[in-house]
Amino acid sequence: MSFGPHRALALTARLSFLEALIKGVEAVVQGCVEGARQAAAEPQADPAVYQRKRDLAQELMRLQSAWLATLERPLHDALRDLRVGRSVGVRAALGPANKTDIPLSLLDDSDVERDLAVARLAQMIGDHNGSEFSDLNARLQAVGGPVSVSASGPVDVLMPHWVARVLVDAWLEVGLSLDHWIEIKTILMHEVTPWTQEAYHHVNGVLLDHGVRPEIDLRPFIRRAKDVGVTLPAPLSPQGGSAQAGASTGAGSSGAGALRGNSGLQPLGAAFEETRMLTQTPGMSRGAVKAQNVLDKLTQVVGRQVPGFEPTAARPPGGAGAVMSAGLGQAIQSVGDTLRRQVGAEAPVNPAEALQTLQHNKQALKEAASTPSERAIIEIVALLFQAILTEERLPASIRVWFARLQMPVLRVAVAEPDFFATTSHPARILIDRMGSCVMGFEGGVADDADDALHKEIRRIVQVIEAYPDTGRRVFQTVLTEFERFLETYFREENQASRRGVSLAQQVEQRETCAIQYTIELRKMLDGVPVHDGVRDFMFHVWADVLAHSAVVNGPTHESTKALQRAAADLIWSASAKTSRDERAEVLRRLPNLLKAIREGMARSGLPLDKQDEHIKALNTALAAAFSARSAAISASHLQELTERLEALGDVLPDLSKVELDEATLRDLSGHESDALEVVADGGSMPTPAMQAWARELQIGAWFELDYRGKQESVQLAWSGLRQQLLLFVTPSGRGILFQLHRLAAFLQAGLLVPQEEESLTTRATRAALAKIDADPTRLLN
Repeated sequence: MSFGPHRALALTARLSFLEALIKGVEAVVQGCVEGARQAAAEPQADPAVYQRKRDLAQELMRLQSAWLATLERPLHDALRDLRVGRSVGVRAALGPANKTDIPLSLLDDSDVERDLAVARLAQMIGDHNGSEFSDLNARLQAVGGPVSVSASGPVDVLMPHWVARVLVDAWLEVGLSLDHWIEIKTILMHEVTPWTQEAYHHVNGVLLDHGVRPEIDLRPFIRRAKDVGVTLPAPLSPQGGSAQAGASTGAGSSGAGALRGNSGLQPLGAAFEETRMLTQTPGMSRGAVKAQNVLDKLTQVVGRQVPGFEPTAARPPGGAGAVMSAGLGQAIQSVGDTLRRQVGAEAPVNPAEALQTLQHNKQALKEAASTPSERAIIEIVALLFQAILTEERLPASIRVWFARLQMPVLRVAVAEPDFFATTSHPARILIDRMGSCVMGFEGGVADDADDALHKEIRRIVQVIEAYPDTGRRVFQTVLTEFERFLETYFREENQASRRGVSLAQQVEQRETCAIQYTIELRKMLDGVPVHDGVRDFMFHVWADVLAHSAVVNGPTHESTKALQRAAADLIWSASAKTSRDERAEVLRRLPNLLKAIREGMARSGLPLDKQDEHIKALNTALAAAFSARSAAISASHLQELTERLEALGDVLPDLSKVELDEATLRDLSGHESDALEVVADGGSMPTPAMQAWARELQIGAWFELDYRGKQESVQLAWSGLRQQLLLFVTPSGRGILFQLHRLAAFLQAGLLVPQEEESLTTRATRAALAKIDADPTRLLN
């Protein structure tokens, strides 16, 4: 195509985007009004919150028509300007036409707050549209009109920032406040996200209809980690640069080629290609999709070769399984008895000998079988365990216990056809979980049969052997017990992780208290006329001081109560002082107050330079109180505030009922020590799929971590309150603490990669399938 058609397509894309926004804007407004109305109708424990929600709902219903009209105007203006060939951006649509006409002056606080609101909204829109935006930008580059990200010129209408500016400015223009905006932020995002997604999706569809890049090759944006195979691509950031690539699918799949991005052909509401691949990444529970595909292929291949083989007939809940022939049942019992005598702690053998024993008994089992289906199942299970027992990364002492699982698993596979139908069978999950916890040691290092984990695996196998006819129930029971064991193992028994988990729990306990104190202090100071500097000090410093004392001494200890009284004294001292007597009283109390504040900060571990910085800021705030014209705190109000502060330890909120977001969570970097590293930066903005993956990582799993210039193996050893904190431990015992959102960022950037591409049973199934493909007759012999 010539240059002219290229530019015409770029223009068509922008026109299509604006038309899609205009088409859906009324639904956004209606959705926000209805959402605010429903929120106002919900019961609220705090009367002030209830009143704010009610006021917002009433204002939105009153201003609904005006808000809609104000939102539509810049969209229509931008559409008109594009059609007549004028440059369009935020300034052209909403602000002065000539940048030089703007007088130089200090920015007003309201302007700063507005710009912050725009930036936050733009970031959220970009996060929810990363894949569509990436593909759109790639297609526009192909037609000579990529999304403009110039810092000096107008913002391109395709940028999330342009849409965010339109929304915020329209909101303010009709008389709604930024306080209202904060109140409706969650409801607004529920409406804005599908609105913008549909618009970006529509533009991709328009370009596809014109034959522009039906497939998007994101290989230029892929960051390959060392020796981890194919790396999933992360979306381009809304600023036009590429984010670091997503998590690796692991070694062993390097020949798979680069993964493709969203083609724009998916129906609205369907998963993007990137999301679909991420949700199938090993290590996620939804990664069972990939494992399920392997199972499905195995059952198809076997089903074509073996008459009567029906593995997809899942067992109904509580229903009876298939009937095993008497001869095979007796043969399984006999081989199991032989294995218990030959393989175990009392008569240790190496895995090769265990494997030879199993292979020797396979033919005897087949001779006892009465149907071709039973013989095929014997062969498949033998191939599965052959792969498991030759897994070099399994410690030898574990492999011999896995060898003893073959007969119980064979019994389950014959009696319960869904063993081959689903990855969620408890026998498969149990083997995978036990294997994942012990496969992080290179070449079987730390192969310690006396370790508590090895003892627990041995106990589990012996329990399963003791109940040969229980089948699924016994596997499910011991699986539950194993998960409970892991909860205490890393905390109490594992030498490498015990110290790190203890430190992480202390950090969590203190941070939990600090968040609780911050929430309660915000409620107390809502509407209290106190200097902003003191208010910030209370929320960001004193809450942590109170938390430290509460953890060390208890929330109702006298030393904690003294710090609470100091808080009340500080609040009173920083309020407006209109009389000479009050000022004299402040000066009289001040030395002891500042001494108590400094001692509290020192006990909480705050460095001396930070203490000096805070004391200086408080002196400034207290001096400002002498000339403040705001209303003073009344004696009755002060008394009530003091009593509430002294009772603070008894009324802390339950964080299980509090929505924790990045604004509530705190910076943990101050807790770093030689034994505990706190990951405070790195990674790329995580997608919702990556955050979901981070929540689903399992205790005991091993990963490769690239952090601070080092690449090392780490094991997930602990997950804290609502999984907001997660601790990884190196084999040497150093703890590395992540907050959930930072962990998701590392997963997305490929800085934290699962060591195993597939689970143990999935790899074994794949190996068995390859051997059956090579020689199908082995199933019938």
